[in-house]
Amino acid sequence: MAADTLAPMEMVSRLYEEAWAEYSKEARILDYVALFAERRVRQSLRSGPNFN
Repeated sequence: MAADTLAPMEMVSRLYEEAWAEYSKEARILDYVALFAERRVRQSLRSGPNFN
């Protein structure tokens, strides 16, 4: 994902971990958590370069 979006790997990792934690917190079935987390990270990275 980092290479596709030209975003720093550390930022992509942090965003993914945050999304995973939020989605998995109340999920009963974890099968799609990775998919939803990846989608959220991609949307976040597309919304603008906010490399913090």
